[in-house]
Amino acid sequence: MDKHSLLTSARVAVLASVRPDGRSHAVPIVFAVDAEYLYTAVDHKPKSTGRLARLENIAAHPQVSVLVQHYSNDWEKLWWVRVDGLATVIESPNHRQTALDLLTAKYPQYQEHPPAGAVIAIRIESVTGWAASPSVDSRPT
Repeated sequence: MDKHSLLTSARVAVLASVRPDGRSHAVPIVFAVDAEYLYTAVDHKPKSTGRLARLENIAAHPQVSVLVQHYSNDWEKLWWVRVDGLATVIESPNHRQTALDLLTAKYPQYQEHPPAGAVIAIRIESVTGWAASPSVDSRPT
């Protein structure tokens, strides 16, 4: 199992963070990765509020996890990969542009509507994973 290939091929993940009061919080995200960071952004899709919990959570507790997974009725094709790391909202214009370039390259939807909101960089500290079979195929079934 090549965790990096599985991670980069995945289209959606779940960002898990800790609320300021200590409760857990999970939200689906789209993301892109490079050798050092996993990136996600607040985009134009409708949100229930402008004060996003994920941003408040990162400010209070920057340690986060991101989980990608693949389910199939053929359980020999099951796999998951988890990235653990330290999240920050990107302040540097150059770093932000790098993240947006990666996200736009992965998601054609961003070519017409690039994310205008906060961009989160998660410095990758560890990558763990599991696959039902050592020869698991990351292509969707």
